Amino acid sequence: LQGYASEMDNPNLVHLIPSALQNKKEILFGNLPEIYEFHNRQIFLKEIENCIENPELLARCFLKRKEDLQIYEKYCQNKPRSEALWRQCGDSIFFQECQRKLDHKLSLDAYLLKPVQRITKYQLLLKAIFFSFFFFNQEMLKCSKNSEGTAELEEALATMLDIIKSVNDSMHQIAITGYEGDVSELGKLLMQGSFNVWTDHKKGHNKVKDLARFKPMQRHLFLYTKMLLFCKKREENTDGHEKSASYSFKNSLKMSTVGITENVKGDNKKFEIWYNGREEVYIIQASSVELKNTWISEIRKVLT
Repeated sequence: LQGYASEMDNPNLVHLIPSALQNKKEILFGNLPEIYEFHNRQIFLKEIENCIENPELLARCFLKRKEDLQIYEKYCQNKPRSEALWRQCGDSIFFQECQRKLDHKLSLDAYLLKPVQRITKYQLLLKAIFFSFFFFNQEMLKCSKNSEGTAELEEALATMLDIIKSVNDSMHQIAITGYEGDVSELGKLLMQGSFNVWTDHKKGHNKVKDLARFKPMQRHLFLYTKMLLFCKKREENTDGHEKSASYSFKNSLKMSTVGITENVKGDNKKFEIWYNGREEVYIIQASSVELKNTWISEIRKVLT
């Protein structure tokens, strides 16, 4: 914040700022100042340190700060816009000069990832406490299975997992390529995942009942409040080592114009999404009935 964000207001460096970055500081940094202020007060840190002797009370700290921790979700929801802007301007002389003055080995994008990494560590901390509490207090839990400490830990862990789901979804969203619009205008990202998909068009020569004879397409779906995106997952080697996933945009459906059929005869893991009076039909096969039901539930919420 001091070495980059503040420098964007430095009159001596204004001429180095790319035109695409003008008046877009809030997009690049998101609500990072808000995250900084939250931790700079050290209230949360002190609350956690007070649990050293009684780690089972840690959950109360997270539950007490549940609303405060939503700042991370807000940050991650902005991350795709920030990433897109960084791809445009990250190699500019302005950022190179800032990095040189700071004597940082890593560029700004590495630091903009820190909040995402932090929230993941919180989840790991709670999991460690939860399982330690569970395994080393089994006799107590047998007598009081729904003890207050266990319930609070479960609730705290669920809270962090919800935030991490938002983080994870945002990271996948960043990797969408080929979509000409702005994904930030599609509403909140509710769900994302890979499916087998069959398609049928009234004008075509195939009927829906014949689709099972044909090989399905592998598609990664992104469900927003306003749109459903169909993408093709691609994996590329990064520096010759780990594979990095990207999602090539293929098709989209406006949620305000779609219908859903929850059950497809012959397979309880399939459901239909249809468009324009069934002129276009998409049969979607989930990896499990549970996953199918979760998606149907989220789609129903959007449609109502």
